[in-house]
Amino acid sequence: MAISVNPPGHRIPQAIDDCASDAGLRAVAGFEALKGLLVLALLITLIAVHNRIEDYVEDLLYHLHIDFDHRFAQGVLRAASTLNGSRLWALGLAATVYALVRFVEAWGLWHRRVWAEWFALLSGALYLPYELLKVGERATWEHISVLAINVCIVAYMLYIRVREMRNKDSAQPVIQ
Repeated sequence: MAISVNPPGHRIPQAIDDCASDAGLRAVAGFEALKGLLVLALLITLIAVHNRIEDYVEDLLYHLHIDFDHRFAQGVLRAASTLNGSRLWALGLAATVYALVRFVEAWGLWHRRVWAEWFALLSGALYLPYELLKVGERATWEHISVLAINVCIVAYMLYIRVREMRNKDSAQPVIQ
């Protein structure tokens, strides 16, 4: 006797999105993978120079023409001076987990997985309040650019998911 997993009249949720644009999803996937690669590159650089990190940070601040008395510069210098083995390990673990999450999301979007679309929508939306706060505090081109990119990604993912839900609702038969 065969056991039916799907009761009659119920549709199995689709795991692959056949309606979304390949180009759109792959652009977002590439962006997410790029974020993961950037974090890993920064981590590798930090590990390579951690013995002389204070010197490198001072040189970087000097080349960027950031005043050493500025609050940002003081925070970066303080963080560099307190970097020890256990903090480096913790930072490395956090960076690795972040990069892995970005790579998994990128893979899912590249392969048109519905769960990845939801994940991209939710993870992008989580950053919006912080990014809005940053623009409100100080509207620099960097803050505005980050906010604009994230709003575009969240809006695109929301559009895809809402469109799919509307298509699903209109495809279901009306029961009388």
